[in-house]
Amino acid sequence: MDEILDFNVDSEVGRLEAVIVHRPGQEVADMTPESVERALYGDILNLGVALREYDELLGVLRRRARVLEVHDLLVGLLADRDVAEPLIRRLCAAEGAVSLGDELVAAPPGDLARLLVEGLPLRKDNLSRFLSRERYSLPPLHNFFFTRDSGMVVGRHALIGNMASPVRSREALLMEALFRHHPGFATTAINLHDLDPAVAGVAIEGGDVLVAAPGVIIVGMGARTTRQAIDLLIEHFRREGATQHILVQELPAEPASFIHLDMVFTLLDRNCCLAFEPVIMQKHHFDTVHIHLDHGRVVTIEEEDNLPAALAGLGMELEVLSCGGRADTWVQEREQWHSGANFFALGPGQVVGYGRNEATINELARAGFAVVPARDVIDGRADLDTMGRTVVTIDGAELARGGGGCRCMTLPVRRATT
Repeated sequence: MDEILDFNVDSEVGRLEAVIVHRPGQEVADMTPESVERALYGDILNLGVALREYDELLGVLRRRARVLEVHDLLVGLLADRDVAEPLIRRLCAAEGAVSLGDELVAAPPGDLARLLVEGLPLRKDNLSRFLSRERYSLPPLHNFFFTRDSGMVVGRHALIGNMASPVRSREALLMEALFRHHPGFATTAINLHDLDPAVAGVAIEGGDVLVAAPGVIIVGMGARTTRQAIDLLIEHFRREGATQHILVQELPAEPASFIHLDMVFTLLDRNCCLAFEPVIMQKHHFDTVHIHLDHGRVVTIEEEDNLPAALAGLGMELEVLSCGGRADTWVQEREQWHSGANFFALGPGQVVGYGRNEATINELARAGFAVVPARDVIDGRADLDTMGRTVVTIDGAELARGGGGCRCMTLPVRRATT
């Protein structure tokens, strides 16, 4: 990375300028039936098929923005031994693998970056390890291609994910190290846990944090983000002396497709959103709470009718499009299950999502979005810079089985100011 990248994200839909991704690798191929549940998956992905689909997303992103790959970033970071060694020691201690420290520290940066993601196989060199059913001393990061969750950029600050499941903790440690120490990044990293280490139950993941506008963020509260974390987020803004609106949307505890807010609500344009209506539009069925800070002081905390109504009260009047369309609730549920509400904005009114969710794509088309296959963008037959409202569709039959969509697989670190 030749130039310093200043982080800045003040909306979900500002024109994308830089994004962090991780192309799935051997860590996905090495998943077994025994490890599926522990890895938070519902099934085993076929890596070859998943990569063909993922590369469509990657090709579209490269047409619009600077795309930063996690592996390349880690290699650059780990080349600095003053950063690499304490990171490795901390990581090994956190995972109960202190004995691996010397071996990992001695590895070249490229090999080390790969091992930290793909895992370190267990050497069966004593009786206990010979009899162990484990395959790895350091397990693979099966979920790391969902880069959204381990970090999120709000304004010029990089907020570190505090992962709800220990199996994903290393992802956040690596992302925190990149945010704090990569020589090509200019940002202030915030770890909410550091604000008060005594607070228990702190979990926050990027799929639950949406930057609606300057001074307005939306936070999902559910399986992956806790009220304790949101309280610490309030404390962060209080210490900053910020004037900030935080809209908290309660999420259902189950099924697994509701793990993050962006599985039921995403912004498509400055005046348009996509919602899974059974969760988002039912008045007072799932709480929507509006917290207003003025120069660091909480001035009001009040319940709102629903999320679009709360945003309208802040000057964001949104056309609400329905995940799965409005004709059949079963279709809504089916498409939400396969990330039908999870779109990623390339710019105002230009989004990318799974083409398999046909009822949702048709809903966007009725609202004036041109439907363009990813391959047309990649090959130059469709120029996003000359188009208006557009939904770019990628194949997602395999990727969707991993439990996430295009927003889940992207971590924007810079967008044009809206």
